[in-house]
This record gives sequence, structure tokens and C-alpha cells, in this order.
Amino acid sequence: MKKDQNAAKQPASKKQEKDKSEDGKMTITGHLKEFRNRLAVCLVGLVIAFLIALYFSQDIINFLTAMGEKYNYVFVYIAPQELLMQQFTISLVVAVCVMLPLLLYEIWAYVNPALKKSESRLFIGVIISGLICFVVGVFFAYKIMLPFMLRFLIELSSGTNIQASISVQNYLNFEITIFVVMGFIFELPVVAVLLTQLGLIKVEWMKKGIKPAIIVIFLIAAIVTPPDIVSQSMVAIPMLGLYILSIYLSAFLLKFKKKKPETEIEEDSDDDD
Repeated sequence: MKKDQNAAKQPASKKQEKDKSEDGKMTITGHLKEFRNRLAVCLVGLVIAFLIALYFSQDIINFLTAMGEKYNYVFVYIAPQELLMQQFTISLVVAVCVMLPLLLYEIWAYVNPALKKSESRLFIGVIISGLICFVVGVFFAYKIMLPFMLRFLIELSSGTNIQASISVQNYLNFEITIFVVMGFIFELPVVAVLLTQLGLIKVEWMKKGIKPAIIVIFLIAAIVTPPDIVSQSMVAIPMLGLYILSIYLSAFLLKFKKKKPETEIEEDSDDDD
């Protein structure tokens, strides 16, 4: 029995040795296998999350349309397959959002062996803070932006004989767009901190670029929102506030980085060895 067990273990050990070079580092084949395995985990998780979200898709749609119903929107679908396609679309969006933490973890686990300790901490900090900022942006859109925009847009039909009968597809696409846009807008401080920590941009450049940034911000707001000044301001003002927050946050973290203890610097140098 022991001989059979040793024989069963032997191929596995040889297989592991093939994935590593003489100096103990993983070969290209080993990296490709690891990438394949991590990608497979993400795809399987995405499929499972999609199927679960599809089961609850109608409840999710009811939840999203409830806000519009409060402002007397009447929802219709104008193509036989429209409601079914929206169930698939919503399920895919929810599945991607749910699996995003796993996806980011698999990316970190894949690149972590090649990172220094300081770089690994920075990577983890960016992932966690990025997820938090995205959730805060979506929450801001759901609680503040969307109610205001829906109420403002429905009031445009007051005093007329026009009734707002909105296609479910158009309404859900509008909501998803606002969620995604605000989620990414709230990533601005994270991106600014990352770029300043990597030395790709300087805080002084961000301070000098406030006036051009205001123009760019209102231009972006005009593109991603309905053509009215109120909706544009609802997007532009938070963006401007986040830009200013990015300047102060980046400056603070750069000062903190300069005061990093010598022990941490020695750890990073040991990792290089």
C-alpha cells in the first residue's frame, strides 16, 4: 500500500517541479497554468452568481422600478422580448458586481509574489478603498441623484397632456448608467492617490490644473447626464469636491510616506534581494 501511495504522489511532485525553474522561480508554463486556474475560478463564480441573480431578476427589477413609480412613472415594454432581455442584463450586472471582490482578489494573489511588501500593501489598500468608494458612489446615486433627477424630469410634463410611459429597457439603462458613472466618479480620490504614490503625477500639477479640471468636469457631466443644467450640476459638483479631496488626500499620504520608518525601507530592500 505504501508503495502505491508513493507512486501516486510521485507524478504530482514531478509535475510541480516542471512548473519551476532551477532557481525556484515559476516558469512561464507555471504562470500560464496559475492564470488559467484563477481565471476558471472567476468564470465559475460568475456563472453561479449570474444564475442566482437570474432567479431573483424580477425582484431586482421591481426594486429598481419602485423609485420611478413613486414619481408616477408608468413602465411598459414595447418589444415581446424586452422584459426577458432586461432580466438577463440585470442578472449579468449584479453578477459582475458581486464577483468583483473575488476577481480583484485573484488578480492580487496572482501578482503578489512579484511585489514588494510596500507595493503589496498599496495594492490591497487600492482594492479595498476602491470597492468602498464605488459602493459609496452607487449609494449616493440611489439616495440623492436618482430621486432628484426623476422628480425633476417628471415635472417637465406637468401642465401638459403628455403622460410619462417609460420603456423598462430605457429606464433600467438610465439607472445602471447613473450607478456606474457615479461609482467610477467616486474612484477619483483612489486613482489620484495611486498615481501620486507611483510618482506618475504630482500634487502641484493637480493644484495648478483646478481651472481646466472644472471645464473638463462640467463637460463630462454634460455627456453622461440628461441635457439640463440641474442634472449636470448634480454630477459636476460631487466630481469637483472629489477632485479637491484628492489633492488634500494625496498630499497627506505623500507626507506620511516620507516619514516611513527605516525598518520598512529595509524590508523592501530585503525583498529585492
